[in-house]
Amino acid sequence: MEKIISQSITMPNDPRRKELDQLEKQKALIDRKAQSVVRGELYCGLGFLVLQTLGFMRLTWELGWDVMEPICFFVTSLHFALAYAFFLRTSKEPTFEGYFQRRFKVKQKKLMKIHNFDVEKYHELCEAFYPHYSKLERCGNVALYGDHARGTFFSSAHG
Repeated sequence: MEKIISQSITMPNDPRRKELDQLEKQKALIDRKAQSVVRGELYCGLGFLVLQTLGFMRLTWELGWDVMEPICFFVTSLHFALAYAFFLRTSKEPTFEGYFQRRFKVKQKKLMKIHNFDVEKYHELCEAFYPHYSKLERCGNVALYGDHARGTFFSSAHG
C-alpha cells in the first residue's frame, strides 16, 4: 500500500520526471513524423482530385457534356459511397479533419510500435504528474493525438 501511495505522490526531484520528459520528447518526434506522413497523403489526394477534374474538363471538351454528364454523376456517387463507407468504418464524420485524425492515429500507432514507445508507461507517468489527466482521456485515445497532458491538444497537428 505504501508503494502505491508513494508512486501517486510526485516529488519535485522525482526521477520519474526525467523519464516522462524523455517519453514526451520521443512522442513529439513520433507525432511530427506521423503528421508529415499524413499531410503527404492528403496532398496526394488533392493531386488526384485536381488531375481527375482536369481529365473530366478535357473529356467534356472532346466528347461533349451529354457523354460526360452520366460519367460525372457516377464518379460523384462513388465519392459519396466512399465517404459513407469511411463513416461506417470509423464512426467519424467524413470530413478532411476526420480523415486526418483517423490517418494520424493509425500512423502514430504504427510509429510507436516501430520505435518501441511504451504507451502504458507514458499514460501512467502523465497520470502521476498531471492532475487533470484521466483514464477517460485514455479510453478515447485523446492523449495520443497531441500533448494533451500539458493542454496543447492538437496544436502541433494543425500548426
